[in-house]
Amino acid sequence: MRAVVQRVRSARVLVAGEVVGAIEEPGLLVYVGVTHDDGPAQVAWLARKTWELRILRDERSASDEGAPVLAVSQFTLYADARKGRRPTWQRAAPRPVSEPLYDAFCAELARLGARVERGVFGADMQVESVNDGPVTLVLESPPA
Repeated sequence: MRAVVQRVRSARVLVAGEVVGAIEEPGLLVYVGVTHDDGPAQVAWLARKTWELRILRDERSASDEGAPVLAVSQFTLYADARKGRRPTWQRAAPRPVSEPLYDAFCAELARLGARVERGVFGADMQVESVNDGPVTLVLESPPA
């Protein structure tokens, strides 16, 4: 699994003009991508790493602060644009694989104590955020 984690002051996701998930206080915006061989071990690792990562102010983690997390599914994190001008999506897992793992990631964050807001899997989403810092990191779970 792969995630882009941003420290934000606020963030929200809209689908068809309606807010479907939002955090109105400092927290994390996490874009989550799934590849073919990901499974429960990658979910657990990525959720814990995200929750305990010390990227909030004063080197604190979301778990230290009880900061909210807005998780957005993002298959394009597995794009391959090395050749030509059009990226390929072959490394992104198909919906029957990726949607349950995205759901499991959100559930694991909640189990760890996070208040989790979400986008809508597979929807055409507009994401608005105020990046704080800016702080943006890419996380990659260990392989299966």
